[in-house]
Amino acid sequence: MSTIGQELTRERAHHDHCRTALTAMIEGAHEQVVVGENASASGADAEVLGYQLRSRAKEMTELPEGPLFFGRLDFAGVRDGGVAGDHRGQSYHIGRLRISEHPAAPPLVVDWRAPVSRAFYRAGAHDPQGVAVRRRFGWAPGSRGASADLTGFEDELLGQGEELSGPSAFLAEEIERPRVGPMRDIAATIQPEQDELVRGDLAVSVCVQGAPGTGKTAVGLHRAAYLLYTYPRRIQRGGLLILGPNRTFLAYISEVLPSLGEAGVRQSTVDEEIARHPVRAVDSPAAAAVKHDARMAEVLHRALYARVRLPADSLAVVDGSYRWRVSLGELERIVAEVREEAPPYATGRERVQTRVLALVRDQAERRSGTRTHAWLQQMARQVRGFLDEVWPRVKPEEVLAELLTDPAAAGGLLSEAELKALTWEKPPRSVKSAKWSAGDLVLLDEIAGLIEHPDGYGHIVIDEAQDLSPMQARVIARRARFGSLTVLGDLAQGTTPWAARSWPALLAHLGKPDAQVIPLTTGFRVPEAVVGLANRLLGALEADVPAARSLRTDGELRLLPVRDVAAATVEAVVRALDREGSVGVIAADAQLPSLRAALRAAGLRVAGPEELGAQLTLLPASLAKGLEYDHVVAVEPAAIAEAEERGPERLYVVLTRAVSRLDVVHSRALPF
Repeated sequence: MSTIGQELTRERAHHDHCRTALTAMIEGAHEQVVVGENASASGADAEVLGYQLRSRAKEMTELPEGPLFFGRLDFAGVRDGGVAGDHRGQSYHIGRLRISEHPAAPPLVVDWRAPVSRAFYRAGAHDPQGVAVRRRFGWAPGSRGASADLTGFEDELLGQGEELSGPSAFLAEEIERPRVGPMRDIAATIQPEQDELVRGDLAVSVCVQGAPGTGKTAVGLHRAAYLLYTYPRRIQRGGLLILGPNRTFLAYISEVLPSLGEAGVRQSTVDEEIARHPVRAVDSPAAAAVKHDARMAEVLHRALYARVRLPADSLAVVDGSYRWRVSLGELERIVAEVREEAPPYATGRERVQTRVLALVRDQAERRSGTRTHAWLQQMARQVRGFLDEVWPRVKPEEVLAELLTDPAAAGGLLSEAELKALTWEKPPRSVKSAKWSAGDLVLLDEIAGLIEHPDGYGHIVIDEAQDLSPMQARVIARRARFGSLTVLGDLAQGTTPWAARSWPALLAHLGKPDAQVIPLTTGFRVPEAVVGLANRLLGALEADVPAARSLRTDGELRLLPVRDVAAATVEAVVRALDREGSVGVIAADAQLPSLRAALRAAGLRVAGPEELGAQLTLLPASLAKGLEYDHVVAVEPAAIAEAEERGPERLYVVLTRAVSRLDVVHSRALPF
């Protein structure tokens, strides 16, 4: 057997060893649940312990099948100097999670997030970082982790100043592998500039301006996994939240974190985070624009605090045969001071009550000694009427209903046309019968945040952030007051009417004006031909972003002028289905019924975007953002560009969904 063959046999044997150890780890996690359930502990401690053990056992059981390692690092020996430090002469296999025969035993596989793994992504011939050899492994496509699927390996002799003269064949194969089903992790293919973002400090908020195919979504998800691994206690205190633009997108990315050993992370949308009521009304475009405008924050603040009034008279509190009085001047001073301090509205009410009661108690104690807590509660009941007069309790729905009925609080901030758009045409009979729109829920959350600060997260990852309105950004800012953000987006892909034109403005609304904006312009997924076509649109977009470039030269692009768009689409799809990978047909929303009928008439099974494992998907341009297909058939670009206010941006999104081949079917002139 050749030397390479012998080495491959050894690596396969090591993989078998790792598989046995992982099976034992999973069985051990379940045994710990049984032992933990019988452990002696207080009720609360036992509940927490049980939850932690069951969660760990569940995570271990639900790990996706696949190869257990994708790389290896051989560090230089003692004779080669001290650069390798404590790792001198050591060899480590790198994988998606740590595998060992015992918690205290040396790992058989090192987690990709461990500090020692950093060299796998960043070392090079110019800076070997103590690494003598970096090895990448090749696995059969679709491997579920059988050792026989290990097909080869590729070594870089970094310690001798040698590295691959061109791109790694295994790296390129993994990046270019056909896409069917949900998004995959990129732990095996993270590039140095991506790794630097992934391993950033928890306390630092960053904004990634990523061109199509640069892996910004993957960077954000791997950063989430890294933070959970590196700062478990700090993250657990507040939790970690992944925010996406819609449920289709979240379903597409849902398997990335579990594949990296991190289950149970909340993945949501802004609308889901603020769903106080079902959406039962639809705003006109003019009303939606006003409700998402940053000026509404001041309007709502005015509307809420218009309920705070200075007292009209002094206050007398009956205490048996005594009456304790608080003068009008003292009451006015207390209310004015609390207003000046600008606490949350509910906290302000409590402060007014506390300070009034302190004056009453001082008088009583000067007269006859210390008062009890029960006495203080009795006095508080008498002060309640005064509180309801000067600082009344209020619900967000009451404030908003009053504003939408009579927007007097917006005077001087909004134009007459905006005031008209904001006002209900037919006010409901009561707050309880009101039908709220999606824009109203954003405003209700703003008011609720003024009344009482919501619970915050330790870290929030926001994808497609460029589409956030200023008021939606404030929703997130309230939940990240003491946490940090990873902001991901592309200004060129902003498709909402209120999409951001610049990052500094949006970051200010997100409460992180000092977050560093880091551009990613080198694409690894979208081929050069497709990127070049999309770049021709940049001049027509309302965003100043650098043109993207791609390292891939293997893609295909066909521009197909035709007379019968539906027939040509069917022909392009049939041709695409003869090749490996997923096919996505993307068109303006209004064209979907006719295209679906044509495809079905041709005997083709057509899935919707929610069926992530389908080979052929037909989807509206409005849902294409964030998704990827091996072959995309973009239908009638002119119709996509004309369908909405930010149509050119929507078309830019559509054209960059292809990761191998793009067919552009059109009967009208192309808008680029």
